[in-house]
Amino acid sequence: MIDITLPDGAVKKVSEGTTPIEIAKSISEGLARNVISAKFNDTTVETTTPLTEDGTLTLYTWNDAEGKKAFWHSTSHVVAQALEELYPGIKLTIGPAIENGFYYDVDFGEHTVSEKDFPAIEKKALEIARGKHDYKMRSVSKADALQYYKDQHNPYKVELIENLEDGSITFCDHSTFTDLCRGGHIPNTGSIKAIKILSVAGAYWRGDENNKQLTRVYGISFPKQKELTEYLELLEEAKKRDHRKLGKELELFTFSQKVGQGLPLWLPNGAALRERLEQFLKKAQKKAGYEMVVTPHIGQKELYVTSGHYAKYGEDSFQPIHTPKEDEEFLLKPMNCPHHCEIYNSTPFSYKDLPKRYAEFGTVYRYEQSGELHGLTRVRGFTQDDAHIFCTTEQLNDEFKNVIDLTLYVLNSLGFDNFTAQVSVRDLENPEKYIGNTDDWEKAEQAIINAADEKGLNYVVESGEAAFYGPKLDFMVKDALGRNWQLGTIQVDYNLPKRFDLTYKGSDNELHRPVMIHRAPFGSIERFVALLLEHTGGNFPLWLIPTQAIVLPVSEKHEKYAEKVLNSLENHEIRALIDNRNETVGKKIREAELKKIPFMLIVGEQEESSETISVRRHGGEDLGSLNTEAFSDLVSTEINSTLKSF
Repeated sequence: MIDITLPDGAVKKVSEGTTPIEIAKSISEGLARNVISAKFNDTTVETTTPLTEDGTLTLYTWNDAEGKKAFWHSTSHVVAQALEELYPGIKLTIGPAIENGFYYDVDFGEHTVSEKDFPAIEKKALEIARGKHDYKMRSVSKADALQYYKDQHNPYKVELIENLEDGSITFCDHSTFTDLCRGGHIPNTGSIKAIKILSVAGAYWRGDENNKQLTRVYGISFPKQKELTEYLELLEEAKKRDHRKLGKELELFTFSQKVGQGLPLWLPNGAALRERLEQFLKKAQKKAGYEMVVTPHIGQKELYVTSGHYAKYGEDSFQPIHTPKEDEEFLLKPMNCPHHCEIYNSTPFSYKDLPKRYAEFGTVYRYEQSGELHGLTRVRGFTQDDAHIFCTTEQLNDEFKNVIDLTLYVLNSLGFDNFTAQVSVRDLENPEKYIGNTDDWEKAEQAIINAADEKGLNYVVESGEAAFYGPKLDFMVKDALGRNWQLGTIQVDYNLPKRFDLTYKGSDNELHRPVMIHRAPFGSIERFVALLLEHTGGNFPLWLIPTQAIVLPVSEKHEKYAEKVLNSLENHEIRALIDNRNETVGKKIREAELKKIPFMLIVGEQEESSETISVRRHGGEDLGSLNTEAFSDLVSTEINSTLKSF
């Protein structure tokens, strides 16, 4: 007999060789019908894997993230089989599950695949799925695995197998299909009731631009057709909210091939939006005791060698800038923190001077492969709302909690009120990914957990998600479409103060090492604006939107009164424009609606004689006739309801 511990702490004694699905049946038939994946002692296993030792078992259904991962990975095998049957001679490479669905990278050889082929692929894949074929794992020797794929003339699988150790290689079989696979499947293909091929794109083998470009086939699947229908409706809404589309329509930003990929150009509306976001945070930071600093866009290579950023980003980033002086090299700044360390180092401090809080809207640069670039969410140059706090160990807890308060203020002021917190810690099995010693890491991780507990945050702990120099608290925000995004991060760092030999004089007159907190509520302005666009659909909070109102004169003879209204609005600090084009009011209203302007103020004969404005809200609501004083009060009330003081 062996002891199997379940997530609730209950222990079941079962015979050696009992499978996860049998354990599920012993709990309830209903559970067994819904279980599609399992994890035993932190290793993904099949539901039919015999368990031969004591351990912890977690059973997953479609409602669990791990269950969906197994479902989508299993579907990638079915789609790969369909592709092989439809396009003989293709070479399969890898087909993992991703956040929403799966992809399979394929060398199609002489074949081409486009959107018109999607229905045929879906039909064939569903035919295979309806066969209710079991997924069966089997171990294969390295020699046999190599021979199998050499016989198929598949160099990609051969390359993968050559990097594996004999004794660790497994194949997965279902129907007439076999694939190299580590495991993690649903019991059989019959659970797959709906499949949609979403898109195809180019992808270099192993992500290397020097390798052959393959075709990446993206898809998604569901256990019910109704769920696929709902997902596709969500995708349509996401297309309408795509920040690249809205950014163009609202004239916020653009890109230029001559300037370079991944380097956004902010148009006047976008620049005004950025400026307002910066001023909003600067005002809160000033109250919280931060001091603004400014650092250059480049630094000597040695600065980033000292910080560890060169080892982390150097090879995959922009190449060094060489000066006329021999052996002098500069790098585009990948992070602001090394510069802030040097600012701290420029002045001797005592414990009475701490904490020091330096803040900067600093632009940094990282080379992302062209295939990874995506609007404002993945760029090569971006501005971080960066700040670094240098404090004593005794001050760490309070300082960290204060940063949590500031981050929550930012998120709530911008409508991101549905979120969870994530404590991102080291991967203990891969210590080489991190700098510093174990004691410092343990202290830093515990400090974050203590602060999160004291603030009553709903958080999860994620192993392997820490920065290379320290653990962090990330805020995982759910947007209006139910998608999760990481926004806002706070990190505790014992390592950079050591690397830069930062000190302060303590009450004992001895030199001590400060602790460093890294903090960025927005993360990056570019990504934050992109997510805010998609979350709001371009309907920004009234306090933030570049144009709060537009005055629409009915005809040319009302333009003078429109100017008077505009002056009055500006005196009340309302951001407004006049549309005095020779167009109908109806057309002006339609265009103002498309530009998401919150208020349309129509002025004609009646309004001029009564010294009022006819107020229409974005979306069509008629607010009637108001004088500018009353309209100003309406705007102020709405702003004050969403934008509280910090």
